[in-house]
Amino acid sequence: MFHNPSDERRRQLLEEAKTIAVVGLSNKPERTSHMVAAAMQNAGYRIIPVNPTIAGETVLGERAVASLSEIDEPVDIVNVFRRSEDVPPVAEEAVKLKPKALWLQQGIVSEEAAALAKQHGIEVIMDLCIKVDHALLRVGKK
Repeated sequence: MFHNPSDERRRQLLEEAKTIAVVGLSNKPERTSHMVAAAMQNAGYRIIPVNPTIAGETVLGERAVASLSEIDEPVDIVNVFRRSEDVPPVAEEAVKLKPKALWLQQGIVSEEAAALAKQHGIEVIMDLCIKVDHALLRVGKK
């Protein structure tokens, strides 16, 4: 049975992270993915928008890419805003980037994606909002 890493480990991941690729980031400010990514950016993280429908556009001051495979720089956390059933292919792309963590937002669970990521040494967080965790864990970042 899956268990998220401890509060202390999640805090450590967030404190050490610099870059977060946000899969499913919307260019619409009223969408949850946009609000969460903006909050994480305001907390000091570099955000890389990943969404094929807005690839090439600028979102939160960053150029959006169509997929994780287009990212050619280190990524610490892959934060996912996609339906649970759409997550395994995201995990397949994520393992090639070798992030420290695959973070599935609140309401998103994929045992298949978690198993794949863990096989490649990537920590997995599921069904938790990264923004809420950042606030609750009192991460000292900026």
